[in-house]
Amino acid sequence: MSEASALAISLFSELLTADQLLRARLTRVLPNRMEISHFSVLNHLARGGERTPAQLARAFHVTRGAMTNTLSKLEISGYVHIRPDWDDARRKLVSISPAGQSAREAALNAIMPLIDEMMGDLGEDRVRAALPVLRELRLRLEG
Repeated sequence: MSEASALAISLFSELLTADQLLRARLTRVLPNRMEISHFSVLNHLARGGERTPAQLARAFHVTRGAMTNTLSKLEISGYVHIRPDWDDARRKLVSISPAGQSAREAALNAIMPLIDEMMGDLGEDRVRAALPVLRELRLRLEG
């Protein structure tokens, strides 16, 4: 194995392990048994406004079926509104509800101590330096 291959394997191993550990820690602190996928969708809708389920599935790199499942759970919880698209009856539009906004805020309040702790431990300069490499890696994987 070449040195470059060993380096790449180490990078992917660190990313996968960090992802698992971060997900586990976030899951423990999210309120009301909220799942990370639920928080992620609520956060996306709060920042980006109304979206179709297909747009959300593309944004999160999941199947439409997986997104439909997540949206169904969010709708049952009263966190999103799903309505027909009046311009194209074949589509639906999803928006965050007032209860969803409150749930998102509660989730943000619950995870911010964890985020603040990690940022303090790592330091803003190191995080800022790592972001371009991680972003480029994500873009290549998306491509």
